[in-house]
Amino acid sequence: MALHNSDSSGDEDEQYATTNVMLGYASKEPTDDTFSHLGGAPTWPDNEAPSASLAICKTCNFFMALILQLNGDLPEYLPDHQRKLYVFTCRNKPCRRKPGSIRAIRGTKISATLPQTPAHKNKILTQDESLKLPSPSPNLGDSIFNTTSTGTASTRANPFSFSKSTTNINPFSSTTTINSLPSGQQVHPINPTSQDPPLHESFAQKARISSPPTTSPAPRPRSPWPSPSLLPQPFPSYHLDADYETLDTPSPHTNAPSSSIQSIDSKDPPATDEDDDPANWLSGPAKADKTFLRFAARLAQNPEQVLRYEWRGQPLLYSKDDEVGKGFPSASAPSATTSTQRASQSRIPNCMNCGARRVFEFQLTPQAISELERDEEGLEGMEWGTIVVASCEKDCVEKGVEGGKVGWVEEWAGVSWEESVKGGK
Repeated sequence: MALHNSDSSGDEDEQYATTNVMLGYASKEPTDDTFSHLGGAPTWPDNEAPSASLAICKTCNFFMALILQLNGDLPEYLPDHQRKLYVFTCRNKPCRRKPGSIRAIRGTKISATLPQTPAHKNKILTQDESLKLPSPSPNLGDSIFNTTSTGTASTRANPFSFSKSTTNINPFSSTTTINSLPSGQQVHPINPTSQDPPLHESFAQKARISSPPTTSPAPRPRSPWPSPSLLPQPFPSYHLDADYETLDTPSPHTNAPSSSIQSIDSKDPPATDEDDDPANWLSGPAKADKTFLRFAARLAQNPEQVLRYEWRGQPLLYSKDDEVGKGFPSASAPSATTSTQRASQSRIPNCMNCGARRVFEFQLTPQAISELERDEEGLEGMEWGTIVVASCEKDCVEKGVEGGKVGWVEEWAGVSWEESVKGGK
């Protein structure tokens, strides 16, 4: 995706690049989003809780604590889908770094009555078949977070705030038409509608996809969600604020994908002393890991970020040699391929529910640990560098679940575990 270049102030020498990655920030102050939050206790759409088995550590079989609850509605790409995402972690120390100690689940509800649509209108468009919208065209970040782009970061509205004419709307549940996308950007919509829906309608009322099969297997039995007394101590709860990612000193290669800007990422962040230099944070082989240095340099430009969101984008890799780096091999050299080709090169497991491929949706950054464990200083806590969540591209519903009901599916949560850090950092 293209970058937007603009002056950061009146000084012509000071410029920045705005990407299509939406950054989330922890906030103690309430925001317009009443659903998404970091930490705290989970809440369920329509009070339909998932099976308790989806939030049990696969190592110790105890219940896990919530890290993130996120509204993942994508009305421009998945109309009639209400989708919520959750990330859990086990708080038992022996389970750290063990497979299954961090899990991600998705709840999806699709409208109960959907008109039949020709099959060719429902498929994900390939690169050659992609619709190129006239300018101005939709911006993916605006679609997800219900924001309006203006082309510059200084005037871009906060994705979680609304105009005076809009009240009590979930910012993740965008019901307005997206306004802009970088020039030349191609999008891959699923059933784009011919006209804008009324603002008062929820996207679940705007059916544009084919009906589910008339015959389907019975849903799997769900273990009842436990009472709070059986759950681990929750992390402190934070509201989520968000804005588009902006980076200093943009590269002349402005067509590089927003989620991996090699010319910017290759530079270390400015350091005031030796300990502030990311190159000095690690010891041994990790010190020479250029992937980590790019990771640290990118985060240093917006150090308070806890979340990076770009559906069908590419993650910011912590390491190219762990399960995340190997699952997204094209993320190390994104400029070499198109977005469709990068997605097809993904090596992460396909959806266990329907078999469709999974695509990158979001990742958590180490700042999330700092916020969640702020009151636990001096204690050994979570030890990951990033958590990457990839979800079913078709946003399928749990088998056997009827239209209008919430179905629950486990998604892929890849974890880059923290390296050996010098000086206890």
